[in-house]
Amino acid sequence: MGWGELREAALISSRPETSLWGKGGSKQSSSRQSRPTSLLFSIGLLECCARCLIGAPFASLVATGLCFFGVALFCGCGHEALTGTEQLIETYFSKNFQDYEYLIDIIHGFQYFIYGTASFFFLYGSLLLAEGFYTTGAVRQIFGDYRTTICGKGLSATFVGITYVLTIIWLLVFACSAVPVYIYFNTWTTCQSIANPTKTTASIGTLCADARMYGVLPWNAFPGKVCGTNLLSICKTSEFQMTFHLFIAAFVGAAATLVSLLTFIIAATYNFAVLKLMGRGTKF
Repeated sequence: MGWGELREAALISSRPETSLWGKGGSKQSSSRQSRPTSLLFSIGLLECCARCLIGAPFASLVATGLCFFGVALFCGCGHEALTGTEQLIETYFSKNFQDYEYLIDIIHGFQYFIYGTASFFFLYGSLLLAEGFYTTGAVRQIFGDYRTTICGKGLSATFVGITYVLTIIWLLVFACSAVPVYIYFNTWTTCQSIANPTKTTASIGTLCADARMYGVLPWNAFPGKVCGTNLLSICKTSEFQMTFHLFIAAFVGAAATLVSLLTFIIAATYNFAVLKLMGRGTKF
């Protein structure tokens, strides 16, 4: 049944002679009256849903979901991994609190940074999603034109600039999140060499993990390093394994967040270009 037939059926059902009581006083079937109306309502609802789906900023939706997932993974796993690192240092690499007092302050500072990062990205991601709904070309096509206000153009340009700066800052965070993964991976590789002495020509006693070498502890820290079978026993503990995998997960979360920011930049830049170049005018 086409749109013309549905409209004609609806008009016929609204006429007096097709009401519940006809000209001769006989009662008409109520199902015959309500069927065209229900079909019109269903098709209208489907059309409304289709228009909403067409107008949805899918790039912004994907970027927002990826951003929330990445930030949650980075913040949650990073926080627990830093706590595990603190426990490993206290237990195996230094017996003097003054040696790792500064490290603990740094770890606590990073944990507070994680709290702030989670809150900021939740708010900023929501704003970028709202901006995507506002400026996406599909939504503007639904409403019939590309006309927008100067405030709207300025808002889009502001989001592009802020996201660009934020992406550069997050590149540094992404690089920093790779450092503990590198340290733990080197330690794990050393443990693998100790567990399989036939695969290395070095003596087991000379294979060590030195926390001082990476700047984690000062050079006067004692013992500062663990070698041989003692190191192998540390690598087999659940604390080491869990911390190592948590740092890997935090690194993956930082990468996902970086990809989401790049997607936001592309989407926001495209939307701003549409507003700037395809706009037919400006309303104050």
